[in-house]
Amino acid sequence: MIEKEKVETVLIKLFNDSKYDRLKMIKGATKSVVRPMRPSDFKDAYLSISREQGEDLAALIKEKNIKNIVEFGTSFGISTLFLAQGILETEGHIITTELIESKAQRAIENFKRAGVSNLIEVRVGNAMETLKHYTDPIDLLLLDGWKDLYLPLFLLLEKCFHKKTIIYVDNADMKESRLFLNKIAENEMYKLQPKFGNKVVFITLNK
Repeated sequence: MIEKEKVETVLIKLFNDSKYDRLKMIKGATKSVVRPMRPSDFKDAYLSISREQGEDLAALIKEKNIKNIVEFGTSFGISTLFLAQGILETEGHIITTELIESKAQRAIENFKRAGVSNLIEVRVGNAMETLKHYTDPIDLLLLDGWKDLYLPLFLLLEKCFHKKTIIYVDNADMKESRLFLNKIAENEMYKLQPKFGNKVVFITLNK
């Protein structure tokens, strides 16, 4: 079975498994009634992008010939596998980071089953630490982790952006994400473009 077919097979299984994700998210949110939410509240939840988003990401990678990808928020690897579908054609590489070790290990297993683990480096831990020494150019940065870290992580990696860099902001309609985007919008260097009914925002450098 060629890599594309193996990736799609794993994605189908993960999306089927994630049908119960809503219940897990409700349980996680229930724990936070008397305290702020924590990433550990959602250690069993997929929190994945939609298939439409994933297919759009894969198409974007192919269209723009994107090679160097950094992802914040691996979860169980659904979004990473869509990224992999793209770089199978562009011969690129993905660095993805996940705070919760059990989720990262599940993702690594999924990448092995899909036959693309050689294209993906998984870094386990707080992204501010796992990406602290990252200096390579970034073609695509996918922000899909804890929203409070969007701004500090953006600023940490800003030195790696170039004129064709695309920053893909998921859950852009959430309060913390909007605060981040409002801050970035103040900088004339950047252009913001909403997609998927404002659930996603592309940030690119003004030319």
